[in-house]
Amino acid sequence: MSCEKCAKTGTDHSVPRRPRRRAEAADPVAGGQSGLSRLSPLPLLALFLTACTQQPRIDPQLASEIEKIKAIDNHAHPVRPGNPPDTDFDALPVEHLDPYSEPIRTRADSPIVAEARQKMQNVDKSNSAAVLDALGIDVMLANRVTMSPPVTEPRFRFVGYVDALMYPLDNTPMMKDPDKKAFFPLEEALLKRYYPDPKPATLDDYLDKVVRPVLEAHKKSGAIAEKFEMAYLRALDVGNPSKQDAEKAYLGEGAYKDLQDYIFRFIATECGRLGMAIHIHVCASAGAYFDIAGTNPILLEPLLHDPAMRKTNFVLLHGGWPFIGEITALLENPNVYTDFSEQTYNGYPREVSVNIRKWLEYEPEKVMFATDAYPFSKEIGWEEAGYIANKTGREALGLALTGMLRDEEINRDRAIQLARMVLRENARKLYNLN
Repeated sequence: MSCEKCAKTGTDHSVPRRPRRRAEAADPVAGGQSGLSRLSPLPLLALFLTACTQQPRIDPQLASEIEKIKAIDNHAHPVRPGNPPDTDFDALPVEHLDPYSEPIRTRADSPIVAEARQKMQNVDKSNSAAVLDALGIDVMLANRVTMSPPVTEPRFRFVGYVDALMYPLDNTPMMKDPDKKAFFPLEEALLKRYYPDPKPATLDDYLDKVVRPVLEAHKKSGAIAEKFEMAYLRALDVGNPSKQDAEKAYLGEGAYKDLQDYIFRFIATECGRLGMAIHIHVCASAGAYFDIAGTNPILLEPLLHDPAMRKTNFVLLHGGWPFIGEITALLENPNVYTDFSEQTYNGYPREVSVNIRKWLEYEPEKVMFATDAYPFSKEIGWEEAGYIANKTGREALGLALTGMLRDEEINRDRAIQLARMVLRENARKLYNLN
């Protein structure tokens, strides 16, 4: 038997060596074998494992390279410091929800939470760029309702919200549980911010006077993508209704879902025209009534396979947890990407590394680093959440690549190249960042 260490040094650890004595060679009980050779298989196995497992969890050279890379964070919710308090960091802030269970790692008494608070306490939080510097992040994609100084370019890039545009009618029938009763009024209020006047009389007018101008205004404000939080409100099964069916629904004479799906497709097509990607929340998430089955990314497959959508890039945020294999398969679509945000806040490095490795072994050009930095509580602001996710994400990436390296799937140069792709280059190419 051999190990990577043995192969590199030319040493054979399978049989411990010592001078062989004549008496041992002639021992009739041993049949001519040495005393150590007469050891039972279990002690020999223990010796072998001891010799072959004296390795760090992450390849040291690879870990050093990962630590040095200035990342592009594909998804986060940075908060503007100062007064009045910033409320535009999310269209659907979770503090409006009824209490719900939290993963053990993110609870206030978790060691990683204490570490994050200690590490970030000396960072100047009034300087948002200084927070990025402390995390080793070059550019953060800021998923916000609006941008607000100092959360501005060039260190922060705008990703807007467009869910509200999908729900121009009475949403009361969709408020089927306490979570949705909290969320839909927020979407309705945001729609009024986008367009305070009475609803246009026809669907064409709504698309021309409300939806398209909002997208163009976001683009003019520097948006490089638009975000859907649809999974908090309804399932991801976007159909392909006719315009006639959508028009009937707009007038209150048809299925509301047909109208929502038509508007979604219109937004996606317009984003392709404007050069903006579509971000979709695809992950089991916050709330006591979150519909996990409704966020299965396979529900998006008919949409993603539509030739009319191929000019639009789709980023499936959070890696679809727990539907990791489904995300892996969907990456085969040429315009589909993913990141591992949220997983790196809720999950431990080893678990996340297993998910990342699946994607890297299949479509490494489609995988992006992200933190989902978010103000979860008084103890965990977006800065502390960013610390936890950044540390976990880099460690998980290192574990995934080290496993591939030691299994001889890749060499060290390729491992470092993949690290740069995930942490920076894939996002840089997707969004045409300098």
